[in-house]
Amino acid sequence: MALVTNSLKILNEEDKKDLDVARISEDEKSTASRKLYIESYGCQMNFADSEIVASILRENDFATTSKIEEAELILLNTCAIRDNAEQKIRHRLQHLVPMKNKRKNVKIGILGCMAERLKTKLLEEERIVDMVVGPDSYRDLPNLINEVEEGHKAVNVFLSREETYADITPIRLDSNGVTALISIMRGCDNMCSFCVVPYTRGRERSRDPHSIVKEATDLFNQGYKEVTLLGQNVDSYKWQSSIDGQQSTVVTFANLLEMVAQINPDLRVRFSTSHPKDITDEVLYTIKKYDNVCKYIHLPAQSGSSRILELMNRTYDRNWYISKIDRIREILGDECGISQDMIAGFCTETEEDHQETLSLLDYVKYDYGYMFAYSERPNTPAAKKLKDDVPEDVKSRRLAEIIARQREHSFERNQMSVGKVYKVLVEGFSKRSKEHLSGRSDQNKMIIFPKENFKLGDYVNVLVTECSSATLIGKAVE
Repeated sequence: MALVTNSLKILNEEDKKDLDVARISEDEKSTASRKLYIESYGCQMNFADSEIVASILRENDFATTSKIEEAELILLNTCAIRDNAEQKIRHRLQHLVPMKNKRKNVKIGILGCMAERLKTKLLEEERIVDMVVGPDSYRDLPNLINEVEEGHKAVNVFLSREETYADITPIRLDSNGVTALISIMRGCDNMCSFCVVPYTRGRERSRDPHSIVKEATDLFNQGYKEVTLLGQNVDSYKWQSSIDGQQSTVVTFANLLEMVAQINPDLRVRFSTSHPKDITDEVLYTIKKYDNVCKYIHLPAQSGSSRILELMNRTYDRNWYISKIDRIREILGDECGISQDMIAGFCTETEEDHQETLSLLDYVKYDYGYMFAYSERPNTPAAKKLKDDVPEDVKSRRLAEIIARQREHSFERNQMSVGKVYKVLVEGFSKRSKEHLSGRSDQNKMIIFPKENFKLGDYVNVLVTECSSATLIGKAVE
């Protein structure tokens, strides 16, 4: 799954801008008597899930707050994709101990992938925690809270084959009122050997397309200008209706993408994440057909070595992946933004394997990427069957080389934008100045430009005048 980013900064183990920095709930205008504080870590799916949690608990007389000292219920929605993501949560819990000791009525819950992975063990190891709730058990939160308030610890980590939360309208947390996330499916069936997601989020199931279109339509009517369709592997989205027990219409991801695009040409549509084995020409031609479907694809590679890809159980080899890149360029053109995930130092990785990863970077020239050293996750196939035998110093050196190569390509790709005009959706102010606005282009590139008379949610044509490896800088034009 792709990680959330507000810029095109290249991520690595040391970078705390994304995975290890929480997104917190905002102050909700409500007459509810109880306050709920949520911190969300990790991927976009977690952020979308926190919005579902807030909606469920609103029915139980909770309103969200951005001030942790006001809350009587504190929820941490966690990530388990790397060890240091989990360590971040443990450190956060230690910081909460004084508050818990001072305010005896405060209850603390762990949600998400870390909760699902550790289950009751988390209650044993972290005494401050009152309840542990997996990603498919959020409907049970009111019951679990009642159990905790009666003086008991509470756990529900049941993984469902049906739960999609399709009937729940999320409460938008930490929202700019312009962009929103829509979860279209849950779980994953890919079983990559290094990944915990199938074990923490369960098997793959797709949400009713009509509920997705309704949610996107409602968001547009509320003033939102962009939606991102989310799934661990959106290209395997498949929904089939059943009438009187008979299977009928099948809706694929390409069909769904078209349905959302047709809501209104002023509603931008993005999606994440794509798996190389599943992205089809039908999806690519749908992107090409609609101007409001962004010409950007996150296509994780994980390695440039066919041998390593086989050990990872990625179900494709280097040549297959390259053929998908070639097809994207052929149908959508060289300007289509493409980003990657890459793992340095996977089990048994040799220097030759590493050089193949670097050569893949050279071939594709991604716009940006998310790069990490391999972190063994307990109970995954890799942990059970393969030896994590690449020394940490070698992992770090290889990771640094991957990052350096990607930084070169990011700058080269951004230079291609200088002198061109892009339609930018204003998402907020520049981090450095209130006199400048920021927003993303079709290709998911952050562009900074003078504020003038523009405001949040405006579409602005911006001429790019200069760039760095992370950001485009420009000025508004007619």
